[in-house]
Amino acid sequence: MGWTARDIPDQSGRTAVVTGANSGLGEVIARELARRGARVVLACRSEERGAAAVRRLLAEVPEARAEFRPLDLADLASVRAFAAGLPYDRVDTLVNNAGLMAVPFARTADGFETQFGVNHLGHFALTGLLLDRLLAAGRARVVTMSSMAHAMANIDIHDLNSAHGYRSWQAYCRSKTANLLFTHELARRAEGHPLTAVAAHPGYAATELQAKGPRLAGSRVRERVMRLTLLVASSADHGAAPGLYAATAPRVAPGAFLGPTRLGTRGAPGPAWRAPWTRHDLAAELLWSESERLTAVRYGALG
Repeated sequence: MGWTARDIPDQSGRTAVVTGANSGLGEVIARELARRGARVVLACRSEERGAAAVRRLLAEVPEARAEFRPLDLADLASVRAFAAGLPYDRVDTLVNNAGLMAVPFARTADGFETQFGVNHLGHFALTGLLLDRLLAAGRARVVTMSSMAHAMANIDIHDLNSAHGYRSWQAYCRSKTANLLFTHELARRAEGHPLTAVAAHPGYAATELQAKGPRLAGSRVRERVMRLTLLVASSADHGAAPGLYAATAPRVAPGAFLGPTRLGTRGAPGPAWRAPWTRHDLAAELLWSESERLTAVRYGALG
């Protein structure tokens, strides 16, 4: 049968931060970590939706320790405020889950193309700002959710913000490659430190993400098409399994990429195929350097 959420080890005494935990994969990941005893922080942009997600979680897991804290990954000031206001000395698990998919061109509060800014730079900054608390945990995990769509586009280190032409799907795929390069470099830098960086993907799971881009673009036809494809998608619970496995399974290799093992879309979580460019050391180093420059966040404790 393979690994399921029922196999999550006891998480008592651990603190987990899950971004985008108000719906979809993030909501399931937060719920299941809380079910196994973790104190869970639901880091979400919308206070209304985040608070509603906490109420749903507590209704299903009454004994859970769960709270909402505001985090807008499209605004580095919000990321800094979240990190500064988090009242815990250690963070055992950070799940970088929130994201945008194939949305119309726009810029973040700091002027970055939104998909690159939210999917990669926001999480890069958040992880760096929480680094001391991750290292203080003793055996922390950083899980960054990517996608098999990364295989459709490599990053362009000279045009990370799509200034020379924007295509929504290309920008999304590039941001998912950036997630894997970030994990690759974080895992390398964390060698010798009590921190494991891994990435995961959900296969094709039914969440709100698929329809949001067409809806923002005002395309009812594309939105209907995307909603029709969800009829053959797996559930959010199933799609969250690789992320939960990455966050909690005892023997997960640093830098691993995990996903459904049946044709990359279904089945129990395990090692996933990844494009060779996501293991390119120089590309990962260059992206890291640019990310530090753009966000002004540096990972001093990792050298």
